[in-house]
Amino acid sequence: MRVLVTGASGWIGSATVAALLTAGHQVTGLARSDASAARITALGATPVRGDIEDLDGLRTAAADADGVIHLGYHHDFSRMAEAAQTDRAAITALGAGLAGTGRPLVVAAGVLGLAGHPVATEADGPVPGVHPRGANGAVALALAEQGVRPVVVRFAPTVHGPGDKGFVAALVAAARRTGVAGYVADGANRWPAVHVRDAAALLRLAIEDAPAGSVLHATAEEGVSGRQIAEAIGGGLGLPVESVPVERVDEHFGWIGRLFSLDSPASSEATRRLLGWKPTHPTLLADIAAGHYFG
Repeated sequence: MRVLVTGASGWIGSATVAALLTAGHQVTGLARSDASAARITALGATPVRGDIEDLDGLRTAAADADGVIHLGYHHDFSRMAEAAQTDRAAITALGAGLAGTGRPLVVAAGVLGLAGHPVATEADGPVPGVHPRGANGAVALALAEQGVRPVVVRFAPTVHGPGDKGFVAALVAAARRTGVAGYVADGANRWPAVHVRDAAALLRLAIEDAPAGSVLHATAEEGVSGRQIAEAIGGGLGLPVESVPVERVDEHFGWIGRLFSLDSPASSEATRRLLGWKPTHPTLLADIAAGHYFG
């Protein structure tokens, strides 16, 4: 299969490119800079210059592919609404390039803020207003009416592994800045997690075999408590572990505080049954204990 990957030079994207190539697929990666193109080439894929805001280019690149995995996103927390709007336009353009072919379009989303309780499942939808990106999955799934095989993969907020510079790295930075590895209130709130290589394996399965309209959860662990995460960070840095009152979350953690406060456990049982996905790589706490975030 000839697969186009947006965000191919990024954290999840580069692992996905490697997984696809290992499985025998040909991969083209969207590259918005010389550095991204060089990274994609080094992975063994073919770069195509473009950007997720170049809608004509997205349509053309999708039409030349047997399937698309859309991971590119502007992660700017100061302009969340604009980023979500750009993503919707990109999904629509990629769908137009695939229209009438029955070919797959795999789109990334997240599990934070789903309506399910006590544990969210693949059948649950997003709570309106938690994140403007939440509605984009529905935009993708509607492309089935245009002869596309749309699939939505909702990722755990923590996609970890050696080299991760995401949410856990931000929590480590907050601990270093304040001298305290903090958790919110009683620390019982839960964050799902998945190793980046397990996430990449799921994306490969999704583009190969997931039926049209599938919603999948990339959550190897349905919920790791905030207190456990703080204790692992404190142990790695040699810092005290303390509760941070809700009213001091922004002060202590910075931009990540409100996200870290959420209790959003999410199951992946339906995903595992559907595709036979079996996460095999280290857990989040094992990766923290291994020292990957303290270099």
